[in-house]
Amino acid sequence: MEALFTKYLPKLQRTSTKFVRDFIHQIDWERNRLIGIKGARGAGKTTLVLQYLKQAALPTGQSLYVSLDDLYFSAHRLYDLGEAFVRTGGKLLVLDEVHRYANWSQEIKNLYDDFPDLRIIFTGSSIMHLERSKGDLSRRAVMYHLHGLSFREFLQIQQIASWTAITLPDLLNDHTQIALDLTQTIKPLAHWNDYLQYGYYPYFLENKDVYAQKLTETIQLSLELDLPAVYGISYASVDKLKQLLVVLAESVPMKPNISKLSETLSTSRALVVEYMHYLEELGVLMLLHRDSFGITRLQKPEKVYLSHPNLQFALHQSRPDTGTLRESFFLSQVQPMHKVEYTEKGDFKLDRKVTIEVGGANKTRQQLAGVENAYVAADGLEVGYGDKIPLWMFGMLY
Repeated sequence: MEALFTKYLPKLQRTSTKFVRDFIHQIDWERNRLIGIKGARGAGKTTLVLQYLKQAALPTGQSLYVSLDDLYFSAHRLYDLGEAFVRTGGKLLVLDEVHRYANWSQEIKNLYDDFPDLRIIFTGSSIMHLERSKGDLSRRAVMYHLHGLSFREFLQIQQIASWTAITLPDLLNDHTQIALDLTQTIKPLAHWNDYLQYGYYPYFLENKDVYAQKLTETIQLSLELDLPAVYGISYASVDKLKQLLVVLAESVPMKPNISKLSETLSTSRALVVEYMHYLEELGVLMLLHRDSFGITRLQKPEKVYLSHPNLQFALHQSRPDTGTLRESFFLSQVQPMHKVEYTEKGDFKLDRKVTIEVGGANKTRQQLAGVENAYVAADGLEVGYGDKIPLWMFGMLY
């Protein structure tokens, strides 16, 4: 255990709190004994928990951060570490990358049950499902999902603008005045294309020139390491998933022809739909259904998108279509906060109440004729009016 503290303390000291995502305040850290945070690779889960540990500032020895892909766990059990930690005065144990440890859920459950004064925070892949894990954590853990940076956070992390998030009702009802206030000092459209290309994951700060390469490598690691670890799928299936992603990346947004895709991949229709759900859980695809309530993994989606615009640049062989980028941006900004469904009139239905049509600055309401509570999200517009809202403003929702 001493070796783990030796790694943890310098890591904590190096952790910067210059920019801390608002998400950190959405988590009830103190009242929940068992907290889980999941999200796609690169979303910033590790940084978030280390920032919390730094802010908590517990006395030395009372907190410990470990990553469960550490070689330490090839010869030691997680439960034994937790037990020794408690016996030496430990209070808060943070476990990163838990899905990389075979028996993680059972041993975390045992630690939770056996040591009532121990608080545990764990992070893992976005494909984690507590209800499918060996230990019954679904009744014990409070789960949170960390998404990539919003457009608002992209500006904030670079110290370009420090704006507070706005709610969807406020955006719909008062977007003109909000835009007038925000654009007095900052021109958001000047940073728009940068966000589309490399702004979704915070590691763009390391080197934006190789961001697309790193994003592609991150997806590959998720497919080759995370999926087999969580679902136990074969490497032959991983290869099929890669083939499917290549096909979809060049075609989205699309209404999927499952029969044609199954022929292309030489696999069953049911597996094609299952593979799509895997890619959605990994944060690569976004699947739109006409009725997302009670949806099962066997139902094919009405429409398929890449889950955020950076993927369009990383996975496309040529420059992505402008309309595709607009729709991908809108989905990536809205989906973390609201239920998004497919609709025949317009592009998207939010919370079964609001219809949105996404387009350029000259987009009209023609396709929304007769639709109540409908709005146009218009690209290239700094300030909107009436039911025409600047598309960039949907990047203010979280």
